[in-house]
Amino acid sequence: MPERDVSVGQLLLAEYQTVKDEQKTRIGFRDNLLYVTLTVVAAVIAAAAQAKQSEMLLALPPVCVVLGWTYLVNDEKISAIGTYVRDDLGPRLAELTGGEALFAWETAHRSDSRRRSRKVIQCVIDLLAFCVVPLGGLVVYWFAGQTSSGLLALSVAEALIVVGLGHQVLGYARPFNSPRPPTP
Repeated sequence: MPERDVSVGQLLLAEYQTVKDEQKTRIGFRDNLLYVTLTVVAAVIAAAAQAKQSEMLLALPPVCVVLGWTYLVNDEKISAIGTYVRDDLGPRLAELTGGEALFAWETAHRSDSRRRSRKVIQCVIDLLAFCVVPLGGLVVYWFAGQTSSGLLALSVAEALIVVGLGHQVLGYARPFNSPRPPTP
């Protein structure tokens, strides 16, 4: 039988490094999306106030929805990578090493007593940044008295889309789920 140049364990460790690198990249990208959102929101509000054109606030919902959805998708992939490492990759490597528990951090950081409150707070921040702010912009537009029928219809459609994003944010957040027990 020919000698193997690469073992299964080496391949699994290479896969681990690859998915962790992807996770790290996605975390940086996701976290920067909040800063980008704050910057864009501030710019739109400043431009609308300076120009005294409330219809400029109609730019907030599409921008916040696109950035919010991108944030949410990256956040979900970050979690999916963690789940994959905990539930699939880790156990396969542990089997090769004789049952030793591997990648303990992947489970340990999920079991701290304040995790649930952090998840709730993060959910509130996500809703504020990506949903409440654009809805607030729409309310200001509606009460500014400069509405036209076409833009009013557009603003209602935008409001529905923002509410849909809020529903997705709540669905993905799962702040009330307990962390899963570590797999043996």
